[in-house]
Amino acid sequence: MTSITIPSSFSRLRLPATALAGLALLTALNGCVPLVVGGAAVAGTGMVVTDRRTAGTQLEDESIEQRSGSAVRTNFGDRVHVNVTSYNRQVLLTGEVPTAQDKERVEQYVSRVENVRGVVNALDVAPASSFSQRSQDSLITAKVKASFVDAKDIYSNAFKVSTERGVVYLMGRVSKREADRTAEIARGVSGVSKVVRVYELISEQELAELGRQQAPAASTATPAPAPVAAPAPAPAAAPQGGAVVTPVR
Repeated sequence: MTSITIPSSFSRLRLPATALAGLALLTALNGCVPLVVGGAAVAGTGMVVTDRRTAGTQLEDESIEQRSGSAVRTNFGDRVHVNVTSYNRQVLLTGEVPTAQDKERVEQYVSRVENVRGVVNALDVAPASSFSQRSQDSLITAKVKASFVDAKDIYSNAFKVSTERGVVYLMGRVSKREADRTAEIARGVSGVSKVVRVYELISEQELAELGRQQAPAASTATPAPAPVAAPAPAPAAAPQGGAVVTPVR
């Protein structure tokens, strides 16, 4: 398994599950736009509807996605197909561009957007994906989210999921245990060719503290089981606030 650590200062780089997946796909298809902005949260029975970012950071991520999308549209028009996803001000770029120079330039424009901490550039130099491929990607994303909702040992709304050409990208502030578990779940979804984790790793102690802070929201829902494993340290080379990009298949 290959891991790439991206410093925070570095600017490169459950209705049943089936019904839920179909509903999410319908929503995605009815709202098709040239630039896919963000990922809708999926909430389900028995799980806490919670987000590990502050409300202010969530709004900032939405703003970053909108401003980044606008910058790409203004400078590249229909020449490129770019998806912009921001989590905790770390931006993930997926999609297709005609040339390596375009790939570099898209990253440069997005990295200049106010409050962006870093950019993970996963753009492919390739022809733009077809409508049928994007529809399939939307279905895969919906199925992965539904599988997260069905799982009883993770908080489904703590993750952002996006898919491009069958490759699933996972974002969030998670423990190593959660990172491994979500990758395992995503790998089991039909149509997934590879899973890439773009996670900010936190310790189990930090995760427990977040749980205590969000206890009022959790009072009406079934909490996820407490971890039994010893705390897993983040990679030594990763500074606080950085993201770890890990292709797992």
